[in-house]
Amino acid sequence: MAGSSSVSGNSDSRIENLICARKSLKLSLEKSKSVGLALEKAGPRLEEIRQRLPSLESAVRPIRAEKDALVAVGGHINRAVGPAAAVLKVFDAVHGLEKSLLSDPRNDLPGYLSVLKRLEEALRFLGDNCGLAIQWLDDIVEYLEDNSIADQVFLSNLKKELESLRGSQNGELDGGLLDAALDKLGNEFRLLLTENSVPLPMSSLGDQACIAPSPLPVSVIHKLQAILGRLMANDRLDKCVSIYVEVRSSNVRASLQALNLDYLEISVSEFNDVQSIEGYIAQWGKHLEFAVKHLFEAEYKLCNDVFERIGLDVWMGCFSKIAAQAGILAFLQFGKTVTESKKDPIKLLKLLDIFASLNKLRLDFNRLFGGAPCAEIQNLTRDLIKRVIDGAAEIFWELLVQVELQRQNPPPSDGNVPRLVSFITDYCNKLLGEDYKPILTQVLIIHRSWKRQSFQEKLLVNEVLNIIKAVELNLETWIKAYDDPMLSNFFAMNNHWHLYKHLKGTKLGDLLGDSWLREHEQYKDYYSTIFLRDSWGKLPGHLSREGLILFSGGRATARDLVKKRLKKFNEVFDEMFTKQSGWIMPERDLREKTCQLIVQAVVPVYRSYMQNYGPLVEQDASSSKYAKYTVQKLEEMLLCLYRPKPVRHGSLRSPQFSGKYGNGIPDLRRTASAVV
Repeated sequence: MAGSSSVSGNSDSRIENLICARKSLKLSLEKSKSVGLALEKAGPRLEEIRQRLPSLESAVRPIRAEKDALVAVGGHINRAVGPAAAVLKVFDAVHGLEKSLLSDPRNDLPGYLSVLKRLEEALRFLGDNCGLAIQWLDDIVEYLEDNSIADQVFLSNLKKELESLRGSQNGELDGGLLDAALDKLGNEFRLLLTENSVPLPMSSLGDQACIAPSPLPVSVIHKLQAILGRLMANDRLDKCVSIYVEVRSSNVRASLQALNLDYLEISVSEFNDVQSIEGYIAQWGKHLEFAVKHLFEAEYKLCNDVFERIGLDVWMGCFSKIAAQAGILAFLQFGKTVTESKKDPIKLLKLLDIFASLNKLRLDFNRLFGGAPCAEIQNLTRDLIKRVIDGAAEIFWELLVQVELQRQNPPPSDGNVPRLVSFITDYCNKLLGEDYKPILTQVLIIHRSWKRQSFQEKLLVNEVLNIIKAVELNLETWIKAYDDPMLSNFFAMNNHWHLYKHLKGTKLGDLLGDSWLREHEQYKDYYSTIFLRDSWGKLPGHLSREGLILFSGGRATARDLVKKRLKKFNEVFDEMFTKQSGWIMPERDLREKTCQLIVQAVVPVYRSYMQNYGPLVEQDASSSKYAKYTVQKLEEMLLCLYRPKPVRHGSLRSPQFSGKYGNGIPDLRRTASAVV
């Protein structure tokens, strides 16, 4: 029993041990699970700690840095932050000006200019200090990097930001605000000019002595000057000048448009000779004087008023551009075109007109266009004057030769005064008249001075007298050239009277003298007497009364004699009238006197003859064959002789010469030697 009890006790003990072991294993398994779970949860946390280690390292790096470096870094940072903070403050101020500067300057121009000036000052400060602030910040980054005080990634980012700031420093620090404000000022400058630029009324054209006042109000000029000052300070002077020239030159052109200046664009190929455009030349002188004394004078003064604070070269350059663009060059070009035209005597007068116009404006030209910026206008003006003087002198000295060359031409078939004679007499009187002699004298003096030759007034007078003498020689030659003596006498009478009548009481006539004039008057009387004697004076001789005394049984014989003599009278009269009805006597007084002398020589004899012997043939069936003309009809026919055709002769304006004019001067085309 005791043995069985012992066995039973051992068995229980082992079971308890097993139970205890099972519990122990179970606990160990539970602990293992717990540890496994704990390890599973610790993995992400460890990873998180691992990732945070670099930043923690950076955070504690200053602690690891040397003590001197840590102490000095504060001072470096303070020195860099001060300028940077000042720059940022100015940047804020710039942005505060934006609203004012983007508004319309017209609302308050002085205030706008004041704000703009503040912006300029702020930008100058930024320009001067941004670089300094960036440099200080660069130094800090370099210090941190050299002393390993900051993280490399952090320093790299700082460097990128500073590089970006350095790039923006070279660009627009204000985001384009200054340019926008300056553009607005430029527009206001243009608006002020445009709104106050009004074309000059053409009523001023008749008052050449009046100089136009400044075309802009003083208040507007002051505004323009204020705007100009700010734009110039920002390197926009050229833009201002460009706007000013554009607006003001356009205004001058508008003033000139009312004058109808299309003729200034005419070319040499568009007209035959100067005579066809002499009306334009007369207008040219008036229009040029108006443009210079009224328009360009006003622009000259206004340029000085607006740009005087900037400098002489600027406002003179501005004025020269206005003058050139407004039309002064076109005026000068027209004068040059005239000088290039075909040569003829009328051209001499027109060249003298051009010279007179330019000479009248000489002081104005020298004052307005005398500056260096007007070099082109000066050169064109000098060239024009040289062309005018050379051309006028050349034509004048060639006149005598051209008159002499006409001597070989035949005289007029109608016995009229050759156009050469009528033209030259009027022409020479014009050259010696008060209008042209002083101008021609001045032109010849200048022309000879260029050749280092002296000039005396008698040279001009003698040349004109030589021209008249050449005309006389031409007349003598032409008088002898007629085959018909009656026509020769008629021609001589015509021309001697023309010279006497048209030169008596004139400058040229005074130079020729009374004896010369009386000589031509006497020649007229001489040739008139011969003409009447040898032509119409012979006609009454055909109405002889010889053999017509009525005798017994002689009525039939008398009738036959009357018929025969009337028939002969009619034949000679018709022949002479037909021939001479084509002859021309241009001077009315000479024509009427000559016709009266013819009437006195013929009509009384014819009247008496018809009264006495007309009845012998009037009752005849063929009476109209013999009593062909009534006394009244005969007188009317004679009084109608020698009337000129409905064409103006002897006028300086009437002939449209092409090649030769009338019996006169050939086409004097410009030779190569005469071209300047």
